[in-house]
Amino acid sequence: MKFTVDSFRAWEHKKITLLGMSGVGKTYISNMLRKHDWFHYSGDYRIGTRYLDEPIMDLVKAQAMQLPFLRDLLRKDWIYIRNNIKVDDLGPVLSFVGKLGNPELGGVPLEDFVRRQAQYREAEIAAVHDVPDFIRKAQEVYGYKHFINDMGGSLCELEDPAVIDLLAEHTFILYIKVTDAEQEQQLISRAQSAPKPLYYRPEFLLQELETYLQENGLEYAAQMDPDAFTRWVFPRLFHSRIPRYEKIAREGYTVTSRELSQVQTQEEFLELLEAAIAREN
Repeated sequence: MKFTVDSFRAWEHKKITLLGMSGVGKTYISNMLRKHDWFHYSGDYRIGTRYLDEPIMDLVKAQAMQLPFLRDLLRKDWIYIRNNIKVDDLGPVLSFVGKLGNPELGGVPLEDFVRRQAQYREAEIAAVHDVPDFIRKAQEVYGYKHFINDMGGSLCELEDPAVIDLLAEHTFILYIKVTDAEQEQQLISRAQSAPKPLYYRPEFLLQELETYLQENGLEYAAQMDPDAFTRWVFPRLFHSRIPRYEKIAREGYTVTSRELSQVQTQEEFLELLEAAIAREN
């Protein structure tokens, strides 16, 4: 969607999609707006509760079945295990994606990792296709005036143009751009200090995996320390995503992470969006 400042102000039911790297403030803004009659749609929450719920539970049950005591209870249906993912705690999704590397160090073997990556990609695409229906339900069922769509940092990796077309058709796309080297390094350092599971484009993963193995004198992914590989690859992933996000941003508007960090209220957020529109126009 494209606007003038006046048409944006007159837009009665605002529908915004936030795009950007993890850590730029998407969830912070979404949580703030939830207090002001905005429906918060979390793509990762939808992935975990709808599209990966069964695979997550299968993985957990497979681990539980390795313990004789729990195996007996599960097979006799005397206990059950459920997914308890929360909007602000996506632990089950992260555990399912996992980190590539030595299983003895908590890593996931390459074949399983690639399969889980493919499942995650399909789940994220499906979660995006749910956005129009949740826009409708947010207003008609739950009575919210506005809609904020908080997408995960891997959206730019999906290589599915229909996903971006759908978001551009139904929402105001706002790209949050990291603009200076200091903040870029802060985001990278934060990610490296506590490595989390990540989604990679298949071509990117195989290319970077080959480079890492060569640099470290390893033959197989199963020999890698999962955290060491994740720390090593994150800056490369970060920089590979920037041109992909900038391409998507042509369908919407751009603000900087510095600008967004100054936002404290709904009014300030809307003023920032108007400034972004005015800059482009």
